[in-house]
Amino acid sequence: SMDIIIDLSSINAFFNQPSYVIMQRLLLLFGWIPVCFVFLWGALQMWIFYIQTKWGKTQKFILLAIDIPRNNEQTMKAVENLFTYFGGAHGNKNLIEKYWIGEFQLDFSFEIVSIDGHTQFLIHSPEEFRNLVETAIYSQYPNAEITEVNDYTEGMPDKFPDDEYDIWGSEFIQANNPMYPIKTYKHFEHLIGETETQYKDTMASLMDLCSSLRKGEQLWFQLLLTPIDFKWIEQGDREISKILKEKVADDNIVDKAIKIFLQWLSDASETVYSMWGDIEDKEKEEDDVLKMMNLKPKEKKQIEAIQEKISQQGFETKIRFIYLAKKDVMNKPKVVNGFVGFMKQFVDLDLNNFKPDLDMTITSTAYLLKDYRLNRRKNNIIKGYKNRSTAIGRNQGLLNIEELATLWHFPVEHVVKAPLIQKTPGKKGKPPMYLPVSEKVVSEDIFETHAK
Repeated sequence: SMDIIIDLSSINAFFNQPSYVIMQRLLLLFGWIPVCFVFLWGALQMWIFYIQTKWGKTQKFILLAIDIPRNNEQTMKAVENLFTYFGGAHGNKNLIEKYWIGEFQLDFSFEIVSIDGHTQFLIHSPEEFRNLVETAIYSQYPNAEITEVNDYTEGMPDKFPDDEYDIWGSEFIQANNPMYPIKTYKHFEHLIGETETQYKDTMASLMDLCSSLRKGEQLWFQLLLTPIDFKWIEQGDREISKILKEKVADDNIVDKAIKIFLQWLSDASETVYSMWGDIEDKEKEEDDVLKMMNLKPKEKKQIEAIQEKISQQGFETKIRFIYLAKKDVMNKPKVVNGFVGFMKQFVDLDLNNFKPDLDMTITSTAYLLKDYRLNRRKNNIIKGYKNRSTAIGRNQGLLNIEELATLWHFPVEHVVKAPLIQKTPGKKGKPPMYLPVSEKVVSEDIFETHAK
């Protein structure tokens, strides 16, 4: 017989060297591999940006002004249904569409604008979804008037400093993990007696602020929505696990592969281990009950709130606010503080709230190169607003239809009293104020910075 002899002397000699020599040689032999991966990843991202920008410029958009006549009110559930309908615009892209053609999920922008004290509700939409927008509106508000208008942001300065205008703007971001909901409209309903419920409309303060603007002042409020699938629910489940102090690990590629294999193995052996599985499930149920009993009241509230949030349709969202005015009439304390007050209505300190993005997008700076950085932020916030861009500024948050209906809905007439209602356009038969009608609105460069 022939003996097989393996000589390990060279391997032993290699590892008997000083550690820094071993590291140097390993880097020389294999160090190029992670560098290549980083380079390839960067090249892929550049390609995606290029191809998405190219595809995005071919898309046409429209701006629709929505007018709801008097005595055509609906409940807040109707507004929830309206937003739910927009979830139908979501579509999955295959590899060719995503990486070769450059297609991506198009956004909707729900806006409220006040120009010289005249207020208008608007929806900015891809032209291909016009029928979807109109159906969503008419299904809840059959007598609504929908008019295509020119973009009110055109003609306004987008480079600062400007001789005539000044601007204050910011994105408003969720202060905590986006899985925690804000205070929604349900918390503003108060029971009077045994049968009557009174609703305090949060939109009243914003409508009052909008109607108080003088000539030369403009308030822009933008709520960008990106339809998504239901995978975001997993984020909520993970946050609940953290509250329950369960171990939560971030899955890498290896973890995901093992999980798929174990799931396949579990399915294949389900009949063999069915009894063992039942015992395991019962033990887990008992363990979950014990954990819930030991929770603090705040933790129970958080778990219930997250479960309620992820039970509804969700959207990736971005919120922008801009106050644009001629310098001689600008009144930042009134308008800016008034809008921040409007957003503070939705604070729940145990859950979530909105705050101005002080770190990146707010038009306020201090210390080094103050004026340069301030004007750069002003230019970025108005560029992002005009382009309805989800790429400029902060990453998007997550809101469900109940939260969206709380932030953007037509004023409830019996709550927002008549003198205030008269300050907002709502009469049938009149075109939207200060928004000229257009047969077609096409922006050639709207996706210049929109590519994701």
